[in-house]
Amino acid sequence: MNQRLTTQNGAPIADDQNSLSAGARGGVMLQDWQLIEKLAHFNRERIPERVVHAKGSGAYGTFTLTRDLSEYTIADHFRGEGKQSEVFLRFSTVGGESGSADAERDPRGFALRFYTANGNHDIVGNNTPVFFLRDGIKFPDFIHTQKRNPKTNLKDPQAMWDFWSLNPEALHQVTVLMSDRGIPASYRHMNGYGSHTFSLWNEKGERFWVKFHFKTLQGIKNLSNEQADRLKGIDPDHAQRDLYASIEDGDFPKWSVNVQIMPEAEAEQYHLNPFDLTKVWPHKDYPLIEIGVLELNRNPENYFNEVEQAALAPSNLVPGVGASPDKMLQARLFAYADAQRYRIGANYNQLPVNCPHASQANHYQRGGAMAGAGCPFHGRTPDSAGGVNYGPNTQGGPEQQAQYAEPPMDIAGAMARYDKTVEDDYSQAGDLFRLMSADQQQALCETIAATLSQVTPEVQARMLAHFEQADPAYAAGISQAIAALR
Repeated sequence: MNQRLTTQNGAPIADDQNSLSAGARGGVMLQDWQLIEKLAHFNRERIPERVVHAKGSGAYGTFTLTRDLSEYTIADHFRGEGKQSEVFLRFSTVGGESGSADAERDPRGFALRFYTANGNHDIVGNNTPVFFLRDGIKFPDFIHTQKRNPKTNLKDPQAMWDFWSLNPEALHQVTVLMSDRGIPASYRHMNGYGSHTFSLWNEKGERFWVKFHFKTLQGIKNLSNEQADRLKGIDPDHAQRDLYASIEDGDFPKWSVNVQIMPEAEAEQYHLNPFDLTKVWPHKDYPLIEIGVLELNRNPENYFNEVEQAALAPSNLVPGVGASPDKMLQARLFAYADAQRYRIGANYNQLPVNCPHASQANHYQRGGAMAGAGCPFHGRTPDSAGGVNYGPNTQGGPEQQAQYAEPPMDIAGAMARYDKTVEDDYSQAGDLFRLMSADQQQALCETIAATLSQVTPEVQARMLAHFEQADPAYAAGISQAIAALR
């Protein structure tokens, strides 16, 4: 027997095809509350898309720990060789709208959630180990240059290169983005990185700085500009299609999980700022340590519920994993969770994809939109259960757990807005250029020239001066590529 059609409050619907009207040819009646409900809900079927990372794909899987990290951290999912944790991973492009093509030249988001016994741990990174900026105060301005011009409503190479020419800290990431790795062939065939520096601490209260690396076991595959342009017209959703189909076919994508670890005391003396998001830690100084395998093996049942409403945030940390003085990370600790509160609502963590699957949430936060929805993994939320809504109390409410306190971190220095342009913005970009083959260097220069040739001579000159400082051959190659387009 078919299920009966009802309204949201469960009332059976007799006729869902005809509005209530004043006669067969008369106007629709305002009292047709079934029509009003249907149209009102339709108007709200789309939540505001993400300001960045709007176009995305996601899947569930498992993380298997192959190397115990108890010497570095008390984090449950990193202790006990062989331990498995459920994960959710969302991939995305960064600058495009939700309907944009998957084959755009753009960084790719790599946002991973571990459902652990002590709460959800999110590593919200990219497919690149660095980023364009080292201070979050510049982030809104940068993203404005990647979006549409407010007058023409078109993408704006002038704004993009003008901003980069005035912020040479972006040069390392620009080199990565414009290189052969700027357009991954699929989400399965690219690496992921936590990008930021995070912290770990162990039972002794010792702190270590850490960077996370996720190396694809499918091999790196990328698209040329020509391949990407064709694919955008043929199948703008090719990466979503590829990820979904591979998991449905049982060809589960995998990544090896690696860390770089720096003892806390070494940070002060290290020759580069280990908290600068525009820099990598050289592997000769801090080699990769393989700690596990990440596998995606289950597609979501409902894309909107589980991918569009997935709300990952760097502030989702657990005992044993913490933040660092990385200025971009510090800004994101606020901005990402706040974006989800605006986009979905104050109680977004009660949604099934966001609630802690492997632990119970107990807190004194109450009210707000969608309060009391309840996590399907643990039943009622504190809000739906009612009862005591303040702490401390003598009524049996949840109590703080002092044993999980993060060890103190020494912070010294006068409070000021420090000029960060004193940093070296060119060495690592030049090193990356020199690692490329002649063909890769040529492709890089031609890709840059394609948009840099469209901007004013003043911006061109500023950018070429930056490329010159990275490597004279870098600037010369771009100049020649621009000349060839005239």
